[in-house]
Amino acid sequence: MSVRYPIISVTGSSGAGTTSVRNTFVQIFRREGIVAAYIEGDAFHRYDRDGMRRQMAEQAAAGNLNFSHFGPEANLLEELEGVFAQYGESGTGRTRHYIHDEDEAEAYGGAPGTFTDWEPLANDTDLLFYEGLHGAIVGDGLDLARYADLKIGVVPVINLEWIQKIHRDRSTRGYSTEAVMDTILRRMPDYVHYICPQFTRTDINFQRVPTVDTSNPFVARWIPTADESMVVIRFANPRGIDFPYLLSMINGSFMSRANSIVIPGNKLDLGMQLILTPMILQLVQRKRRAA
Repeated sequence: MSVRYPIISVTGSSGAGTTSVRNTFVQIFRREGIVAAYIEGDAFHRYDRDGMRRQMAEQAAAGNLNFSHFGPEANLLEELEGVFAQYGESGTGRTRHYIHDEDEAEAYGGAPGTFTDWEPLANDTDLLFYEGLHGAIVGDGLDLARYADLKIGVVPVINLEWIQKIHRDRSTRGYSTEAVMDTILRRMPDYVHYICPQFTRTDINFQRVPTVDTSNPFVARWIPTADESMVVIRFANPRGIDFPYLLSMINGSFMSRANSIVIPGNKLDLGMQLILTPMILQLVQRKRRAA
């Protein structure tokens, strides 16, 4: 952790909804005049799209049918930890961008499935914001969790997470349902061993729970809407959280445990704004006092 150069880490698996959470942070940063440096977890994949396909084929031929982006071998996690450490020390570092689709290809001037060149992070930023798969990973000689001053987990219940991934990959990436199912199955061991444990190290988890039937996610015709969901918000340390204020501000909310509040799904943005804004401001105020 760093007082002068704080780091916020948002962690969630593919299809969990971390991009939507990032958009809420961007709104807060803009409103409060906070300048953030941004890192996407995809930028630290070890292979581009073609290279990953080749590596998966080689791993399968060797008997490993579960090689995936969820595991450390397919990522540059030592380099990512190095950036976290460097930013926490000096407010500097480097990153790149993974080009997902044709729209990004036009914006970044590269082919889909490739990386842009490495570039330094912007100078004179107030904090670093990471969004990706491994923002709180610990083990195998890694400890990214220790560098983040605020760790957020985005964790829909598993069937909802799969529905979101299936619909996203079919609509934006042209994958078949069967192809997405194969990906889910291939990633499962890494999901259990590397993704799930991170959510015990986060400071806050946002877990969306549908209130409609999602028992077979592979035949769901649409993603449950915010109005068809509740969100469980769990605080690792509830000390200092003004639960009466949150309950009064968010209609339909209630406490499920001493460290958890449940809110309607369509109040998620409001809930995040109310909860996260003072935490972010506290980090920035600490930074400015230290400077």
